Amino acid sequence: MRRLGPALISLALAACSSQDTTSPTALSTTALLSQRTAASDQGSAAVYTLTNNTTTNAVRAFARANDGSLTFVADYPTGGAGTGGGLGNQGAIVFARGGRVLLAVNPGSNSLSSFRITPLGLTLVNTVASGGMRPVSVTSSRHVVYVLNAGGTGNISGFRLDEDGALAPIANSSRALSSATAGAAQIEFAPEGEQLVVTEKATNNILTYQIGNDDLPATAVVHASAGRTPFGFEFTERGLLIVSEAFGGAAGASAASSYQLKNRGRLEIRTASAPTTQSAACWVVITPNNRFAYLTNTGSNTITGYRIAGNGSLARLDPSGITATTDAGPIDAAMSRGGRYLYTLNAGSHTISVLRVHDDGALTTLGTTPGIPVGATGLIAR
Repeated sequence: MRRLGPALISLALAACSSQDTTSPTALSTTALLSQRTAASDQGSAAVYTLTNNTTTNAVRAFARANDGSLTFVADYPTGGAGTGGGLGNQGAIVFARGGRVLLAVNPGSNSLSSFRITPLGLTLVNTVASGGMRPVSVTSSRHVVYVLNAGGTGNISGFRLDEDGALAPIANSSRALSSATAGAAQIEFAPEGEQLVVTEKATNNILTYQIGNDDLPATAVVHASAGRTPFGFEFTERGLLIVSEAFGGAAGASAASSYQLKNRGRLEIRTASAPTTQSAACWVVITPNNRFAYLTNTGSNTITGYRIAGNGSLARLDPSGITATTDAGPIDAAMSRGGRYLYTLNAGSHTISVLRVHDDGALTTLGTTPGIPVGATGLIAR
């Protein structure tokens, strides 16, 4: 199995990912409209990533065919700027308002952008200040949006999202992290929208914030992570929290932990640090049926799958920890609507891998899509 050297393992934690304006060959107007129409005909089947370009950040859109393959459609400028390098994050772009809106961070200009999703592509609604420095992750629940600002002393800050997709700041919504040097990676609402969770890589903490009826968060409740370098995470529908643990990029040391989120932000461990046997685990994605979770291992170019038991415990699908291999440096991952296809954004090869998800959780690699900019971040699919 091919492994990454120290430089790319560092990238895994700084990027766990760079400036390049390269884009796939532009489609003609006729071809572009054809691809957009095809996506619309398939229920808007598409995959999106964020270019993170330092001058003109943009959402890069791909139409998704019935066989899972991707075709470049267009770049949609956010009105902000990226950093051109790794963010050490999960959740740079997300869907909102039932999939009718797309939100994207602009870490180079300290702003957040909102797009309406239409049959003919994305329409920028507005771009607003993020309420802090270097926003890296965003989440939404109904009309409320919170962004994680990892720069400066770090904070979370809130916004309201109207029916048309316009963002407006929520006064007095900013809250501190546990430390001014937290190395925060991700923010996400719990399924009911009453609590927020944040992972901090540098402090090895997981934070929970209770959200009040006024959409304002309480002071963070701080929990020690079961393992080192808590990174990306995702919830099941019943509030089970599955977190990747990169263990500082140490070779073969990564793991996954599961927690049940309780009232007032309490976390109860279900599985503590189930090893991937791989290196630099970053992103977590869960199948729509809540049966399987997958972690991308940036330092090993692999994916580790886990079976999720009814009690919330995790069991590795493969003794080796290798459920599938990918192109170099897999970071972000996304599952298609219905859970048939899994996609990984590969920071080392600047590609997207396409994998078929089988009923037993096994994965089959179908191919790769080139043309991903250096430093691209975030991946979502529908």
